[in-house]
Amino acid sequence: MITTHRHGDILELQLARPPVNALTPELLAALRTAVEAAPAEGARGIILSGGAKVFSAGMDVPHLMGLDTAALKAGWASLFSAAHAIAASPVPVVAAIGGHSPAGGCVLALCCDYRVMARGPFRIGLNEVQVGLVAPDAIQHLMRRVVGVYRAERLLVAGELVESEQALAFGLVDELTDAEHVVQRALVWLQQLLELPNPAMLATRSLARADLVGALASFHEDDLDGFLTEWNSPHTQAALQALVARLGK
Repeated sequence: MITTHRHGDILELQLARPPVNALTPELLAALRTAVEAAPAEGARGIILSGGAKVFSAGMDVPHLMGLDTAALKAGWASLFSAAHAIAASPVPVVAAIGGHSPAGGCVLALCCDYRVMARGPFRIGLNEVQVGLVAPDAIQHLMRRVVGVYRAERLLVAGELVESEQALAFGLVDELTDAEHVVQRALVWLQQLLELPNPAMLATRSLARADLVGALASFHEDDLDGFLTEWNSPHTQAALQALVARLGK
C-alpha cells in the first residue's frame, strides 16, 4: 500500500490504495513503518505523495463502520501513530498533494514540514464537524499552528474544506503548482533545504517543531473514548450512513 521512489538521497513514499487512498489501519501502519525506516535507509528527506486527483480521502469510513469497538479504537489510534511518525521524523518531510485532501489526508499533510498542492478545484481541510464529530485537540493544534488561532477556529467549527487558492492564502499549504509537478516542486524545496549546513538546520527544525511533536505525543488511546461516543451517537451514525451512501454512488 506504499510505493517507494528514490530521488537520490530523498525517498518518496506514495500512498497506493486506489481509488482514493482511503486510510485503513493497515495502510497507516505501513506508512508509519516506512517513515520511521527511511532515515536508516539513507534518506535525508521524505516526500509523501498520493494519487493524481486525490492525495488521500481520509479515513476509510465504510471499513471503520464494520469494525467492533476495540478494532475501531485501534483504527483511529493508527492515524495518530502515523501522524506522530511524520511529525517526529528526524529528516524533513514534504507533502506533495496532487488533489483533494480532506480529514485524515489533511492531518497527514499538516504533520509535514512543507505542503505543495495542485492548483485547481481541489479541496483540503478538516471537515469532521460535517459528520457530527469533534476533531481532538491534538488535531486542532495542527491546524492552529499553520493558519493561526482565529482562522483555525473558523475552519474547524464550520468543518470547511477550501480550494487550493484559498488554502494558499490561509497558509494551509505553502505552494501551488500544476498537478503533474507537485512531486518535482517538493523535491526542489527539499534539495534547497538540504544544501544548508545539516546539523544546524536539523537542530533548528527540531526546536521549531517541538510543539507539533508534543501535541501528538501527548495523545493516548484513552483520549479517543469521547470521540468514539460521538461516533456511535444516532445523529453521527446517520450522517456517516449518508456519507457511505454518497460514496457508493
